Amino acid sequence: MKRILVGSMHHESNTFNPIVTDEKDFIIKYGEESLKFESKNNALRGIVDTLTEKGYEVVPTLSARAVPNGEVSYDLYMRLKKEFIERAIEADKIKKIDGINLALHGSMRVKNFGEAEGDLLEELRKYFKDIPIIVALDMHTSMSNKMYENGDGFVAYKCAPHTDCFETGEHSANILIEALEKDIKLIKAWLKLPILIAGEQSETSTEPMVYFINKCREFEKEEGILGVSMLMGYPWADTSEATVGLYMVGTDEERMQEIGGTFGWEIYEKRKEFKFHTETYMPEEAYEVALDAIEEEKFPIYLSDSGDNPTAGSSSDCTELLEIILNNERTKSISNPVIYGGIYDPEATLQCKGKIGEVLDLNIGAKFDKITTKPLMLRGEVKNYIEKWGTYESDLAVFTVNNVDIILGEKHVGYISPKMYEDLGLEPEKRNIIVCKLGYLTDEHKKIAKRTIMALTKGSTNEDIKNIPYKKINKIVFPLCGIDF
Repeated sequence: MKRILVGSMHHESNTFNPIVTDEKDFIIKYGEESLKFESKNNALRGIVDTLTEKGYEVVPTLSARAVPNGEVSYDLYMRLKKEFIERAIEADKIKKIDGINLALHGSMRVKNFGEAEGDLLEELRKYFKDIPIIVALDMHTSMSNKMYENGDGFVAYKCAPHTDCFETGEHSANILIEALEKDIKLIKAWLKLPILIAGEQSETSTEPMVYFINKCREFEKEEGILGVSMLMGYPWADTSEATVGLYMVGTDEERMQEIGGTFGWEIYEKRKEFKFHTETYMPEEAYEVALDAIEEEKFPIYLSDSGDNPTAGSSSDCTELLEIILNNERTKSISNPVIYGGIYDPEATLQCKGKIGEVLDLNIGAKFDKITTKPLMLRGEVKNYIEKWGTYESDLAVFTVNNVDIILGEKHVGYISPKMYEDLGLEPEKRNIIVCKLGYLTDEHKKIAKRTIMALTKGSTNEDIKNIPYKKINKIVFPLCGIDF
């Protein structure tokens, strides 16, 4: 029975977010514990289930995962890498490892150090020179030379929002199995394209992504082509690797070169077709449009606070849209309070603990981002408080001010599901307006949303990438160049 080393290190790191993501933000599991999964939509689970079903012995190392945030602590990353490598070496001493199959993000950055994935793969390659290393990646991978050189094959998610994590892990495992069973040398190809795409312009249920992803799937049906991935890059990290890429792995080098040339050029030719498909406005207008939509009596109306999206790496403590809502006189006349989800503020959250029904004065927001936002001093009532909610066990409070139910989080969590609102007793399906710190909505929110509006707010996930103060990305990249070429 062949032995396959598996593991996962997953974080999308925003270099514009001042928060340093540390151990308290991660869920870290070691050894056999890392093979216990809460959800099926997990790339490592796809790897493990596929290898096990095909009769391979899975050898675990660790899994480390956090909500997208600022760059990862140097000390934490170095400790995780050391543990990862030590476990890999020890496993190989017990009995030879035949292959390595990992689930990584592809845009994990370490404070005062740089990329994580390329560094980890380079370190693994020092000890495992002649065995295949196959990696499942996030679609928003920023491929680097170091990653490319030290991995034998990569395959990325094809869905945004990312609903195909398990399938991507399964795909990567099948590529590894193909290489081992047929004793073939994998050939890879990577084309870096001079394009930056805002995250909300690449939702895969809209064009041109529907067309591009379908083409990737069609290419993968060809003999000699094992994987074709569009790597959309991560525009909220100021790195030279942040641009779009096309990556292929297989056995037919000539065909992959043809695909790279024709398909790569087609992606570049269609660069102007990437656009926002949700109704999109500047913040004040976005809220006015949402208020006007109440007359249609189709609820709930969702309003995305896109510039401060924690699941894309923002600090989640920006108050721009919240202040607009609170200051608008029309807010008070809405029949059901606006849900605002939410503000990451450990101090303000914990001040609400044990005080349901009490009126408090709280200083909210701007605990981390002190450049694009400001704190708000608010008087309101604590409507609810729950402890250790969700995967990351965050305390949550509902603080009601001027007909707005503000969700406060003690930890940096994502607003990815209406279940958070339900657990807080807010009954989202009965609300007129729900504000979510997201860009495009997740499927769970889409199921109840009757209309979706996106506000181009400020924060670490500013969707207006032409106005992001990049220093390391080459300015000839579209659309930063300012010229049509």
